[in-house]
Amino acid sequence: MSRSTLLFGAVLALPLALPLAGLAAEPVEVVKIGHVAATSGAVAYFGKDNENGARMAVEALNARGVSIGGRKARFELLAEDDGGDPKQATSAAQKLVDAKVNAVIGHQTSGTSIPASKIYHDNGIAQISPSATSPQYTAQGFNTTFRVVSNDKQLGRVLGRYAVTGLAAKRVAVIDDRTAYGQGVANEFIKGVKEAGAVVVGKEFTTDKSTEFSAILTKIRATKPDLVFFGGMSAVAGPMLHQMRQLGFGATKFVGGDGICSDEIVKLAQGAVIDGEVVCAEAGGVEAKGKAAIDKFHAAYKKRFGIEVQIYSPYTYDAVMAVAEAMVKAGSSAPAKYLPALAAIRYPGITGTIAFDKAGDIRDGTLTLYTFKGGHRSVVAVTR
Repeated sequence: MSRSTLLFGAVLALPLALPLAGLAAEPVEVVKIGHVAATSGAVAYFGKDNENGARMAVEALNARGVSIGGRKARFELLAEDDGGDPKQATSAAQKLVDAKVNAVIGHQTSGTSIPASKIYHDNGIAQISPSATSPQYTAQGFNTTFRVVSNDKQLGRVLGRYAVTGLAAKRVAVIDDRTAYGQGVANEFIKGVKEAGAVVVGKEFTTDKSTEFSAILTKIRATKPDLVFFGGMSAVAGPMLHQMRQLGFGATKFVGGDGICSDEIVKLAQGAVIDGEVVCAEAGGVEAKGKAAIDKFHAAYKKRFGIEVQIYSPYTYDAVMAVAEAMVKAGSSAPAKYLPALAAIRYPGITGTIAFDKAGDIRDGTLTLYTFKGGHRSVVAVTR
C-alpha cells in the first residue's frame, strides 16, 4: 500500500474518531453500600422491608446524580441475609468486608448487629443500624457504629410507664425470648413499670424459636396479671397471644416493643388481637410536621414494591441518605475520610433530623406508641 493511500485512509478515519473522543465516558466512582437483615426465616417480612428501604435510597441517589470529590458516583446495593442468626451475621459481615463495601446499613436485630459490629470496626467500615435497639450496640466505643432509632432504655421505660399510666395496669407479668433484644427491652420495661408504681408479679422466658407456651402461661395466669409484656418478635408473640386467649386470659392486655409492632401479629395471633388491648412501641416515629414526607415515602414504597411498609424501611432509607451526604461533605467515599463527617452529620431525613451523639446514638429520638384496631396498627402518640 502506498504512502498516499495510508494518508487518505487516515483522513477518512479522522472525522469518525473525533466525535467518539468527545463522547468518552465521564469517570464514575462505584460506591458499594452493604445491607444485612434477616430476609429468610421467621422475621423475613421485617428484613425484606429494611432491604427495600435501602434499595429505594440507592435508586433515588442514582436517579438524582451525586458527585463525590468531583467524580460522578454510582451507588450499588450489596444485600446479604443473616437469617437473624449471630453466626450467620458475622459471616455476612466478613463477606461485605471482602467485597470492600464503603458502608453497611444493618443489621436488623440487636443480636446480629452487635457481633457484626466488631468486624466492621476492625476493618474501619461505617455501620448504621436502622432497627437494632440494644444499648450494648453503641456502648462498645466503636467510632464506626451508629443507629437512627431510639434504644431500649428509652423504648422499654416509656412502654413501662405507659402500661401503668395509660393502660391502668397494677399487676404486670413479663416474658422474654432470651435474645439480646428481648431481654434488654424487657428489663427496661420492668424499670419503667416500677418507676410508675405497679408490681411485677411474674417473670418467665422462652426462646425466639418456640411455638408452645402453655407451661409458662399457666404459671403466669396463676399470678392474676392485668397486663402481660413480651420482649421478642411477632413470630413468637402471635402464637403466644393466641394461646393466652385459649387458656382463659380473657381481655388481659398484651404489650410489646417494636418486634411485635406490625400488622403481621394480627395474622399470627389467629383472631386473638382484641381492639385496643394490644399495645406496642416503634423505636422512632414522625411528628406532625413530618407527616407529608413520610406519607409520600409510603406511597412511593407501595408503588415500587406493591406492598405496605412494615416498620423500618423509612429508617434504612434515611441511613443510606445520611451516609451518602457524609461522603459528599467529606469529598470521599473512603470510610476513614467520611467517618468524621458522618459523626457530625445533621441530615434532614424523612424520619426527622439524622444526627448522632458521641456514642453513635440518634439525638432526640422519637418513639411511637400504637394499638391495633380492625386488624391494623393505629397510632396512639408520638413521644420523646
